[in-house]
Amino acid sequence: MMHSRHILLPVLASVTVAMNVPTVMTQTSGKILIAHRGASAYAPEHTLAAYRLAIEQRADYVEQDLQISKDGVLVCMHDLTLERTTNVKDVFPDRASVVNGVKTWRVSDFTLAELKRLDAGSWFKPEFKGERIPTFQEAVDLVRGKAGLYPETKEPEVYGSRGFDMEKLLTAALEKNRLLPADAKTPVIIQSFSPASLKKLRAAGLKVPLVFLVSDLDATAGKWLSDAGLREASTFAAGIGPAKALVSADATLVTRAHAIGLTVTPYTFRAAGTREGKTVKEEMAEFLYRFGVDALFTDNPDQFPRR
Repeated sequence: MMHSRHILLPVLASVTVAMNVPTVMTQTSGKILIAHRGASAYAPEHTLAAYRLAIEQRADYVEQDLQISKDGVLVCMHDLTLERTTNVKDVFPDRASVVNGVKTWRVSDFTLAELKRLDAGSWFKPEFKGERIPTFQEAVDLVRGKAGLYPETKEPEVYGSRGFDMEKLLTAALEKNRLLPADAKTPVIIQSFSPASLKKLRAAGLKVPLVFLVSDLDATAGKWLSDAGLREASTFAAGIGPAKALVSADATLVTRAHAIGLTVTPYTFRAAGTREGKTVKEEMAEFLYRFGVDALFTDNPDQFPRR
């Protein structure tokens, strides 16, 4: 049974968005909690353990970063490579690629069966030994009916160069699970740093909200967060997901985005990375209730300041 909370649904906001792009929420809706890579402050990111804990900590949505195995299966992992969060160096020591003189183990060089041999938990804490890399289907099965899904098309152009169509795979997975159109008990929002990926999903007629992520490390951030850039983003997305530093640096951003019907969902709020003198709960409260953002990504779902 789902606890009482607000869930983002693709309802129309008070401002009409170009091209009838479904919007993430009305700007008067309750504030929304997205568990960043699951409850990743307390369990290894993108494992079923992290997803279960996120649900226990009352996340409205659980995020899945998507990669693709050698045999074309969507799996949940942040990095294009395996070495940071698995024991791939020990299991497959001779399967590395060399990039700029550095050994790296790419997700797409391994079949799902091979990926399932890897320990995705021990790097975080010994008690998580044996946690495996979940498929997107496993994430759907776990989260469905308890929270929303918030997948990201991760590096889709890279996968395109390797012969994969991430958008097609994601759409097929959502259709298979009868999540298109949205299931009221398991709403779906898709995010990406790639405008091309979001445009491709929109052109395919996908009727779920799309959120355009904007990094503070990207030289094009200023362009996208200008008035003209926001208007362009509104033609293919329902909202923006800027790095939190971009929100705190521009007092007008949330107001300008809201004025054209875009929601604002900054990332990433974590106890290990707050601004000086604030707890993560205080920092989230400042962004939600002072800056007026609609939702946010956090590693610490249990610290979300609901009102």
